[in-house]
Amino acid sequence: MSIWGRLRQEFIHAFALAPAELGFAPEETALLEKVSRLIVKQGMAVPALLFLESLEPLSFLGSQVLHGFRPLLELVCDATEMERLAAVLERRDSVPRLRAMIQKQVTPSA
Repeated sequence: MSIWGRLRQEFIHAFALAPAELGFAPEETALLEKVSRLIVKQGMAVPALLFLESLEPLSFLGSQVLHGFRPLLELVCDATEMERLAAVLERRDSVPRLRAMIQKQVTPSA
């Protein structure tokens, strides 16, 4: 194989927008379910959906904010769950998944 062929193979996914992994781990899905249940239970489904819809492109920045506010959030939340939530929100497909979970809980089943 030529040097260009090897370089192409090395960098084929360097600028890919889609994540390499295509699914959520069961604990990640359970964490998103827990967050969506909490949002619906507090009656904040509509504002949360509006917020998630409008700020979806900035989800990575939001996860970084969670990392930054971790010392303050440890006072009111479980630190390990907050760290896991920040890691899940770093993925591009996590916000649409969370939105879908909230919508599924709000929409009455027929």
